Amino acid sequence: MQVPTWVWYLTVGLMAAVLLFDVVIIARRPHVPSTKEVSVALAFYIGAAVVFGLGVWWFTHDQAGAKFMTEYYAGWLTEYSLSVDNLFIFLLIMARFGVPEKLQQSALLIGIIIAIVLRGIFIAVGAAAINQFSWVFYIFGAFLIYTAVKLAKEGEGSDDDYEENRFMKLVERRFPATDQYAGAKLFTRLDGRKLATPMFIVIMALGTTDLLFALDSIPAIYGLTKEPYLVLTANLFALMGLRQLYFLIGGLLRKLVYLSLGLAVLLAFIGVKLVLHALHENELPFINGGEHVTAAPDIPISVSLGAIVVILGVTTVASLRKSRRDERERLSPS
Repeated sequence: MQVPTWVWYLTVGLMAAVLLFDVVIIARRPHVPSTKEVSVALAFYIGAAVVFGLGVWWFTHDQAGAKFMTEYYAGWLTEYSLSVDNLFIFLLIMARFGVPEKLQQSALLIGIIIAIVLRGIFIAVGAAAINQFSWVFYIFGAFLIYTAVKLAKEGEGSDDDYEENRFMKLVERRFPATDQYAGAKLFTRLDGRKLATPMFIVIMALGTTDLLFALDSIPAIYGLTKEPYLVLTANLFALMGLRQLYFLIGGLLRKLVYLSLGLAVLLAFIGVKLVLHALHENELPFINGGEHVTAAPDIPISVSLGAIVVILGVTTVASLRKSRRDERERLSPS
C-alpha cells in the first residue's frame, strides 16, 4: 500500500486539529457532558471511522482495495474492543484519585493525547521491526497467546482494584504533590513550593496505563495488517471517541462480565494467526531448515474480520444475558 507523504501529514494534521478543538472547548468550559452531547460526538467518530474505511477501498481503485479496507475494519474493531477494556481501568483511576466529575473530561483528553503519542512511537518501532525481521511475528504471536491465557485465568471481575505501575510510583516519589485539585492545573504553588496537583498524577496514570495496554494492542493489529498507515488510523479512530464512550457506557461496563474472556479468545485467535503467518514465511534456520512451512495456513483477512465480529458479538450478548439473569435473581424474593 503506497501512501504519499502528504497523506500522512494530512492525517496527523487533521487529528491534531480535532484534538486542539477539543482542548480549547473543554478548557473554556469544564463540565460534565450530557448524554446527548457524548452520543452525537461518538456517532460522529464512529461514522467517520466507517467512512474512512470506505475511502480506503475507493481511493485504492484495485482489487487490493477491498483487502486493505477489510484489514482496516478488522484492526479498528480489535483496537476499539481492547479500548473498552481500558475504560474500566480509567473508571478505577478516576475513583482512586477522587477526580471531580467536571474535571474528568480534561483528564481523559490529555491522557488520550499522551496515549496517541506513545502509541505512534510503538507503531513506528513495530513497523521497523517487521520490515527487518520476519521472525518478530513469532514473538508477537507468543506474547498475545500468553496474554490471552492470563486474561482467561483472571476471568470475571479481574479489574476490581487499580494497582499503580512502577512508573507511577516513581512519579509520585519524584514530584511532591498536594491532595487538593486546582481546576485543570497540573501544578500549583503552596507556601512558596511548586507542587504537582492530583490532576497531574491522574493524567500520567491514564497515559501510562494505556501504554501498557498498547503492548497487547499493537502486536494484535499487526497480526491483521502489515500496513503502518492502517495501523495508525485504526488506533486514532479507536482512541478519538474513547472519551465520549467513557461517559456514555460507564454503567454498562460492569454488565460486560465476560469481556475479559472474550478479549482472551480474540487475542488467542490473533496470536495463533501470527504464529501461523510466521511459519508460512519462516526464515529461522532451526525451524524446517530455514525454509517456509508451506503446510501452515495463512488465515485470510476476511476470515479474521468475521471471527472478530462473532467473538465480540457473542461476548456482548452472553454478558448482557448473564447480567440480566443475575439482576433478576438479586431482586427476586428468597
